[in-house]
Amino acid sequence: MLDNPYIYEYAVIRLVPKVERGEFINIGLAVLCKNEAWIKMDYLLKPDLLACLCPQIDSDFIQNNLEAFKSIAHGENENSPIAKMDAPERFRWLTAVRSSIIQTSRPHVGLSEDLEETFQRLFSELVE
Repeated sequence: MLDNPYIYEYAVIRLVPKVERGEFINIGLAVLCKNEAWIKMDYLLKPDLLACLCPQIDSDFIQNNLEAFKSIAHGENENSPIAKMDAPERFRWLTAVRSSIIQTSRPHVGLSEDLEETFQRLFSELVE
């Protein structure tokens, strides 16, 4: 075990097709380690599950929005002022409470010896 494990925060990304009903499915994960200025976000859409939850949903629209979310998280979107912020500020923006069909859980905190391995484990447990 490391003498100084990484402190990280994570939030689950959720698809809430009908906000008024409050039903959601986990579709992604965002993880931040402030001290390492490390942020990672990824998602997994399951078309069959989406069709069951909300048959009229436009999965291409959701995919495009998640790609924008991901490029902002990773600071890759040149046209976005948010993507130009540092990693903690981007994470805070991504996890801000919103009433749209793509939402995030409240951030949770943990300790990790390996951030990439922790991301993969959480993604597997919470999304896949």
